[in-house]
Amino acid sequence: MSRRVLVCAVLALVFAAPAAAARSWAQPQIKIVTSHGLMGSKPSAFRPADPLLAGELADLVTGLTGKEAPMAADPGATVTIAQLDAQLVSALGLLPAARQFSAGARAAGLAPTRYFGTETVARLIGLRVNHPTAQDALEVGPYDPATRAEAAYSAARVLAITAGDVELVGGLASTFQLPALTTLQQDVLQTAVSLVGYPYVWGGTSELPQDPFGTGKEVPGGFDCSGFAWRIFKLQAYPGADLLPSTLKGRSTYAMSGEVARAKRIPLQRLLPGDLLFFGAAGPKSKPNQIDHMGVYMGNGWFVQSSDEGVALAPLTSSWYAKRFAWARRPLAEAGLG
Repeated sequence: MSRRVLVCAVLALVFAAPAAAARSWAQPQIKIVTSHGLMGSKPSAFRPADPLLAGELADLVTGLTGKEAPMAADPGATVTIAQLDAQLVSALGLLPAARQFSAGARAAGLAPTRYFGTETVARLIGLRVNHPTAQDALEVGPYDPATRAEAAYSAARVLAITAGDVELVGGLASTFQLPALTTLQQDVLQTAVSLVGYPYVWGGTSELPQDPFGTGKEVPGGFDCSGFAWRIFKLQAYPGADLLPSTLKGRSTYAMSGEVARAKRIPLQRLLPGDLLFFGAAGPKSKPNQIDHMGVYMGNGWFVQSSDEGVALAPLTSSWYAKRFAWARRPLAEAGLG
């Protein structure tokens, strides 16, 4: 066979048989949504890494609800994670709940982001996924383009959500009312709520791309639980609070929880907005080296954290978190700020 004939034969094979689609981290969810005739009918042709387009999202919402979704102004525009979440929250009939969360934050003097309410609801109902630590490069922030794989994961979750789930979130939203806040409590919680929607990233302390461990390997913006507290209290400057960053010395949950003397540990019944919450398997009997999670108290039974749902709000006293609550510390008082 001549060289020219051989090259032609190879090219014929390349163009005659499409390459097998790369297996996606969301393959189980892709199979679910395509089996429902959503986003195509064949997992092998799904294109999971492609950005989600506005026209595709409109078709997805129509397929999930059975109701014609509004036509996108630009069907070819890419969709952000926040826009994806907002559309799916609306499709589930949970926009009133999202608005209640935003209204509750504003009533306390905070300025929530445009997507604060829908991002809060999206995480309460599990629309987002936390990628394994080794795959943190896959994490996406609220203003990053959503991939078709992320959309498939969310759509599969929507298909599994029950009326009871929707009712539960609606009920939770009605309880989100924060107490009167001091100016500094407002400042601290404003930083916290501005970060709602960012992903959980191991070692992360920033909403910007970062290299948490100095390895030369950059990961997306996001936070682990103690990195979230570090961002709020250590890295953010507040007027009249120059001593606040010095209150936190160690970076881990173990260190932060152990820096406060036992006599100054704050119990569940005495929490104030801006307190740092610590959780352990043994609850109040936990030792500092058993503390495996933390968050920031907002008031009236709500706190904000970075966990599997990313940076999100969570109920404290009405959930399993209450059993794991160990103690709290009060950085504002430790800094002599009341």
